[in-house]
Amino acid sequence: MKILVLRFSSIGDIVLTTPVVRQLKTQLPGAQVHFATKPAFAKLFEASPYVDKLHLLSGSLGELVRELRAERFDFIVDLHNNLRTSLIRLQLPGVPGRAFDKLNWQKYLLVRFKVNQLPPVHIVERYRAAAAPLGVRDDGKGLDYFIPASQEVDLAAELPAGFRPWEYVAVAIGAQHATKRLPVEKLIELVTNLAPRPVVLLGGPEDESTGHVIQLAATSLIFNGCGQFSLHQSASLLRQAQFVVSHDTGLMHIASAFKKEIYSVWGNTVPQFGMYPYRTKFEALEVLGLPCRPCSKIGFGQCPQGHFKCMREQNLAREWPS
Repeated sequence: MKILVLRFSSIGDIVLTTPVVRQLKTQLPGAQVHFATKPAFAKLFEASPYVDKLHLLSGSLGELVRELRAERFDFIVDLHNNLRTSLIRLQLPGVPGRAFDKLNWQKYLLVRFKVNQLPPVHIVERYRAAAAPLGVRDDGKGLDYFIPASQEVDLAAELPAGFRPWEYVAVAIGAQHATKRLPVEKLIELVTNLAPRPVVLLGGPEDESTGHVIQLAATSLIFNGCGQFSLHQSASLLRQAQFVVSHDTGLMHIASAFKKEIYSVWGNTVPQFGMYPYRTKFEALEVLGLPCRPCSKIGFGQCPQGHFKCMREQNLAREWPS
């Protein structure tokens, strides 16, 4: 059986599809699992034993559809369920499939009216429901993330003295939207409260200057790794950390794949959307009781109310693991 899985973005969402991909490959005898995504996310699969072939949306949608038609798939598992993936399914006539339920109206009710009609299930379970016609079942495992051997970080060679495996805290300071990120003064407060533990800051090039400000203000050992490591290398640093503090972002889900203890920081979004750390020990850090929260299912460039209480009132003076 040849199965096509569709998910075009983003890092965290694609990592959340990995249980379904694994279950398709391991539970269906002789299954060939193909995955369609964008070129930017191909690296997520380069070491995966569960994906037989990638199809990349590097040109027009029509070019991708022609490539997919030639494969003669037996089933489509649509884990994106947007206009693009709907068009792909329409242009593969005769191929049965199912799309996952995005629960858009339930999310709308929660964001707009603060009425929670969302089922208390993780999004991974909703992803798996799209593969249910194939008999796929829960295998009791978590997320997957595979790091190529060449991308593992040797702490002794690449970080200053004082950073040893499982003896530092990884803090992922980035997020795509500003309302999902602690402001810099709260990040400084966070690393101050983590002292005297060594801290590795992780994020993209866009977070490097923020990491530098935190590093200058810190009184303990801080290494600013923002913009210095590839995604796989950042994953390696997450894997070797004692525990992880992260916003609601892709690195949080990668940390979940390594079964790290996670302190997940939530601002304008909420765990009730079903995208909290999966099958690992975690604590959600959030300011409860705000009448404006959640204000979006994704995020904004700035707080719509102007006060940003969901992040500015975070209590970071807590007991951290020793």
